[in-house]
Amino acid sequence: MGRLDGKVAFCTASAQGIGRAAAEAFAREGAKVFATDINLEKLKELEGINGIEVRKLDVTKTEEVNALAAEIGTVDILFNCAGYVANGSVLETEEKEFDFSFDVNIKSMYRTMRAFLPKMIEAKKGSVVNMSSIVSSYKGAPNRAVYGASKAAVIGLTKCSAADFIKRNTIQLYLSGTIDSPSLRDRMKAMGDLDKAMASFLARQPTGRLGTTDEVANIAVFLGSDESSFITGSEFKVDGGWSN
Repeated sequence: MGRLDGKVAFCTASAQGIGRAAAEAFAREGAKVFATDINLEKLKELEGINGIEVRKLDVTKTEEVNALAAEIGTVDILFNCAGYVANGSVLETEEKEFDFSFDVNIKSMYRTMRAFLPKMIEAKKGSVVNMSSIVSSYKGAPNRAVYGASKAAVIGLTKCSAADFIKRNTIQLYLSGTIDSPSLRDRMKAMGDLDKAMASFLARQPTGRLGTTDEVANIAVFLGSDESSFITGSEFKVDGGWSN
């Protein structure tokens, strides 16, 4: 028996990294998973996994989110993982990139919650799991001004929504630290010296290593399962002690 048997999960940013690991973990635990991403070619790599259906989705398009929600119907787990990391201080970040960061990192969650929550409320069950970051209202990091601001907004949206729907749904929040993922590797390469970049990221980790996407996905499974039914509006920090 799987921990998520009989549940339906909807996941964003499932083509790679944490989103992909979570979609795979949900399926392993028995859920029917709708894995979505804007990168359909990469997303199709999940098609052979039992329990996973893939759908192309641009989370910045309200009409696409609403159409897919109407097609899928009621879900038990809404996992919001889409994110974008803007690099630079507030003086170095153009307004266009500021707007895009907030559109992807926070407004996408607003869109999916508005699309899926009504049926979850009607069913009087379900878990919404929103992905934030330690770099938010918890901890500052150089060159992450707009990213941190948008991830702090995720914390506010999640906690207030948990208060709004506390008797009908569990709305959860988890914050990742430095996780070894394709996105992180791309950012390291963009710094010019991969080895030097890796060393700088490792230096700030008390554990001496980066986290894995599976370690983050394990928390998502718990938050989407009935095991977390008496938890709502809480933060789960998966950061190897970075924020301690």
